Amino acid sequence: MKTTEIVIFTVLFLLVSGLGFVAARWRRPDDLANLNEWGLGGRGFGGWITWFLVGGDLYTAYTFVAVPALIFGAGAMGFYAVPYTVIVYPMVMLVLVRLWSVSHVHNLVTPADFVRVRFGSPTLALLVAITGIVATMPYIALQLIGIEAVLKTMGVTGDLPLVIAFAILAAYTYQSGLRAPALIAFVKDSLIYLVILVAIVYIPAKLGGWASVFDAARAKFDATPAPSDGITLNANNQLQYVTLALGSALALFLYPHSVTGILASRDRNVIKRNMSALPAYSLLLGLIALLGYMAIAAGVAPIGKDNNTITPQLFDKLFPDWFAGVAFAAIGIGALVPAAIMSIAAANLFARNIYREYLNRDATPAQEARVSKIASLVVKVGAVLVILGIDPQFSIDLQLIGGVIILQTLPSVGLGLYTRWFHRGGLIAGWAAGMAAGMLLLSTIANPATKHEHFGGSAFPLEKLGFDTKITIYAGFLALVVNLVAAVLGTLVARALRSADGPDGTRPEDYFADKGDPRVHELETAAPAS
Repeated sequence: MKTTEIVIFTVLFLLVSGLGFVAARWRRPDDLANLNEWGLGGRGFGGWITWFLVGGDLYTAYTFVAVPALIFGAGAMGFYAVPYTVIVYPMVMLVLVRLWSVSHVHNLVTPADFVRVRFGSPTLALLVAITGIVATMPYIALQLIGIEAVLKTMGVTGDLPLVIAFAILAAYTYQSGLRAPALIAFVKDSLIYLVILVAIVYIPAKLGGWASVFDAARAKFDATPAPSDGITLNANNQLQYVTLALGSALALFLYPHSVTGILASRDRNVIKRNMSALPAYSLLLGLIALLGYMAIAAGVAPIGKDNNTITPQLFDKLFPDWFAGVAFAAIGIGALVPAAIMSIAAANLFARNIYREYLNRDATPAQEARVSKIASLVVKVGAVLVILGIDPQFSIDLQLIGGVIILQTLPSVGLGLYTRWFHRGGLIAGWAAGMAAGMLLLSTIANPATKHEHFGGSAFPLEKLGFDTKITIYAGFLALVVNLVAAVLGTLVARALRSADGPDGTRPEDYFADKGDPRVHELETAAPAS
């Protein structure tokens, strides 16, 4: 056990946890007993708070350890995370502004709330809610990997420290709601920026410069027989790289926790400014990715077979003990912000779209908030059980599955903001077809390195579809295509049958209750006439 590192890590971790409890008094409302206050921070966060909150939500502890680990093992393929976080912001800026507008006017808290009133279908809303919860659960569990990798590197064994860390997280999230991760995000991101900026200057200097770093990486990949690794892409993985980047960009702001950070914003201009400024995190992500090449040059070996320990091992080997402790604290604290937001988002989905819709239609705001608080605890306990009960490598596979799952809500949530053409029955059919196709494709993907015959990754070989090629493609992209085709066909069939609710299957009077509000005028005018 490394005493200096453990002491600094523990002190910083506890100080930040203290901020989580103090957050209940920060920008304190008259009453936290409603979802607008507990689950969305009063919908009053300005530019700086939103920037740190959304950035802390999207760039997680798992990113800190997993992206360098992927670069360490596969080379250039791992850099897909950089272009997808560049293209996503211009893609979603106007979409998120529209979503914020209608959510603000109609007091919507979750993506499933929007689907419920947009298409007048509690069934479709339920599917979107369940999809969000299922896709979020492994993502919360994956935050534990960052803390677990740090604890392993410091020589701390056993599951008790991990359980204690998440028990503290559960306590202050229950008390403070979204205000806790919003306040902690300032410290978390400051520490991460500090550590990375020091690392990209200090570590290459210790290793003989960037030329030595890249030469060592090239030599490693040239010596391996794998056809898909290397410091540049090749004909076999270029399509996988492009579709994985595009699919990940489409999925990012479909996750409930991403939407939660956006809906907590004060106004539309806050969202516009943040979508313009958030690419700064993409620069940081590119620098984080280079840690994988630095680890190769430094001769770092993972602990056991856990490649997620690559980054902590690199810091432990090259940083002084005191600064390694700071770096480990940055990774550990980096797990707190996203895990808190994710658990709140999943709990809001349960409270609004399952409990209130199906279990207690007359629930008061206080009852709704109390159920959401309890659900957030259950979600965290489930995440801890997931990570303690399964192989960490399989957890990584779960994250890939999560992306495929959440993509199936794109037609309902994303396209639904712009058109009422789709029929709710067609969207349900598309969701079912896309989900079935995604699971079928993933079940055929093997990972020989981890001895997994099924669900071994997201790179689907086109040769399984009868093509004479070694090219692979992102399974989530194919599943989304199936979803869209089924949704279109289902809508055409429903239109032919002329449903009782009209040719498009919607009840616009349920949605556009306030026709005089200019913030929803753009949505109303975007809809085709019946």
